[in-house]
Amino acid sequence: MYGVVLAAGQGTRMRPLTDVQPKPLLPAGGRPLLEHVFDTCLDVVDEFVVVIGYRGADVRAKLGNAYRGTPITYVEQDEPAGTAHAIEQAESVIDERFIVLNGDVLVNSTLPNALADAHGHAIATTPVSDPTAYGVVSVAPDGSLEEIVEKPSDPPTDLANVGCYAFEPAVFEYIDQTEQSERGEFEITETLDRLLNDDHDISVVEYDGQWLDVGRPWELLTANEWILADIQRDIRGKVADGARVEGDVVIEKDATVRDGVVIEGPAVVKSDAEIGPNAYVRGATAIGSGVHAGHGVEVKNSILLSGAAVPHLSYIGDSILGRDVNLGAGTQVANLRHDDKSVQMTVKGERVDTGRRKLGVVLGNGVKTGINVSLNAGVKLGSDVRVEPGATVMRDRGLE
Repeated sequence: MYGVVLAAGQGTRMRPLTDVQPKPLLPAGGRPLLEHVFDTCLDVVDEFVVVIGYRGADVRAKLGNAYRGTPITYVEQDEPAGTAHAIEQAESVIDERFIVLNGDVLVNSTLPNALADAHGHAIATTPVSDPTAYGVVSVAPDGSLEEIVEKPSDPPTDLANVGCYAFEPAVFEYIDQTEQSERGEFEITETLDRLLNDDHDISVVEYDGQWLDVGRPWELLTANEWILADIQRDIRGKVADGARVEGDVVIEKDATVRDGVVIEGPAVVKSDAEIGPNAYVRGATAIGSGVHAGHGVEVKNSILLSGAAVPHLSYIGDSILGRDVNLGAGTQVANLRHDDKSVQMTVKGERVDTGRRKLGVVLGNGVKTGINVSLNAGVKLGSDVRVEPGATVMRDRGLE
């Protein structure tokens, strides 16, 4: 069986982290989102077909021609034009039944297994508390798909479309008939309607496991928390006698943990990272390769991408630091509002309630701060932004 994985989009809601990196390669738990997606379906997939677009060469370079022994074929979607259009790019490769997963949606292995076991075409659903924000699925008495209604004000059921499918190759005929929606995209839900109108049965796979669409920066933190909750202790790097490592912590080969450091898991420290002396790492934290977190630095529940440097006397909480960020001494991150309400963040020009009581900052690649800088909760700084010494940053910068 083929596993078609959609990984062509830029992920503009994730900016600035996706300014020069495709979203499916963003790390959670120290590994790209795409690898976690692959892991869930290794038992049922004989070949991956990855649909690439934005910075597709980066995806090829990172994943290569196989993942854990399963071959990878790449097809390109030159312009983002909807899910049906993305799936259509795999037609030249597909000659048997296949499943479709998104490269930025985390599920557990029971979902691809259930799709693989279902008969013919199939759609995955999951119960949600507020269906009005989703495509809502109605099920016929025989258990097949009856209808999908997009974001209804009066939902007929509580079953949301997960966005994962299984198809027979005959689906490509119906994708070819699919017309552009008002959004200018070719929607796979219209393709499903065409299949139904032509009396094709579509199985409904009900799924009640983990489901996370990693579309915005704080959702990457949630993904990191989920993944690190399942790691097991594995210490292969160099840990000084005067350091203390507690709980489920992974320290990769060639990483260094110096005297006076305390690491409380779950946490992962990638190769060539250097922690300490006298640093404190706690919560669900992923320290990327080549990261330096030095003297008097506390990092809590955060993701530090490769090459980031927090050399001394700083606090980083519930935050994401892009590649090669460099924070001046005494840079402090606020991760809690004074009124104790959930933190808001601007996404594509609109203020969004993140639902997180604690959320720090998102810094694009190459950001540099001077000494004694304060960054307010929910602030985003675009790639290569410079912050002057002593500044208090209350608003986003560099995201035009």
